[in-house]
Amino acid sequence: MKLGTTDIDVSSIALGTWAMGGGDSWGDSDPSLAIKTVHRSLELGINFIDTAPAYGNGLSEQLLGTALEGKRHSAVLATKCGLVWGESDEGSVHKSRDGVTIRRNLSKKSIIKQVEESLVRLKTDYIDLLLTHWQSIPPFYTPVEETIEVFELLKQQGKIRSYGACNVSLEELKAYQKYGTPALVQERFSLLSQDKANLASYCADNHITFQAYSPLERGVLTGKAALSENVVGTAKASVVWYKMENRAKVLTLLDSIETLAEKYHATVGNLVIAWTRQATGTMNVLCGARKPSQIEENSKAGLLTLSSKDWTIIDSLARTLF
Repeated sequence: MKLGTTDIDVSSIALGTWAMGGGDSWGDSDPSLAIKTVHRSLELGINFIDTAPAYGNGLSEQLLGTALEGKRHSAVLATKCGLVWGESDEGSVHKSRDGVTIRRNLSKKSIIKQVEESLVRLKTDYIDLLLTHWQSIPPFYTPVEETIEVFELLKQQGKIRSYGACNVSLEELKAYQKYGTPALVQERFSLLSQDKANLASYCADNHITFQAYSPLERGVLTGKAALSENVVGTAKASVVWYKMENRAKVLTLLDSIETLAEKYHATVGNLVIAWTRQATGTMNVLCGARKPSQIEENSKAGLLTLSSKDWTIIDSLARTLF
């Protein structure tokens, strides 16, 4: 599929590298396995790879930079800006984790510095897609116009090829459109988290790629096994479906999807990713992985096409939970 209105070709399933950063969010990460996962992704034709400076405080980008040495031309590389954690960095407080305070800063001066640091960690001289990670908030608020101005400057300099936004409201997206041409919007969206459905539809109508993150609810929708394991890391702990009072409902849903999965000779996870990919005309599905076996499993969903009837059945089953 095309990335927004650009001429950049991206796989409809993308590799997410948040978990590769480890830390409080995901627990310990294995650098060797992470690098092998990136290589396997490219072998499988999944060329769209997403990362961010804040993932492991630079670790995810560093691992990706190492993994893509000699292979950079094969990947469409997306990273982000807007979250900083240095002791002298200014910005509105976002959260604290891994012993540092993360701040939001989308000012022109800060973004230029952030991008230069990302280019070094990623061992590249250009980024295919630069996204604002979280939107600017008081007391250190930056107008969207200023952020777009620096994005356009970076494009002119050849340091980025396109840009977009994560975690935006429809009103914020329209502000981006007023001053520039966002290629992609990345939002949390899944079978069990559809509050951004209207935004996804708007993106489809406006030729903006909508990229769904956490489509498997960080493991919940991969199948019953995930709900029998201990939850490690704050990323999974924040998912409401892991709470004991919700697990019975999810297991009932998984039972129903499992029956349908047999029809397609697929796993529950494959079916859920395929369902997500077919939700709108510009949908891209960001699947996190830090082991080759995980990206191998997720890639199988790219070969699945659900009938409109089965898509609606799965949707109806999920809607009984929210």
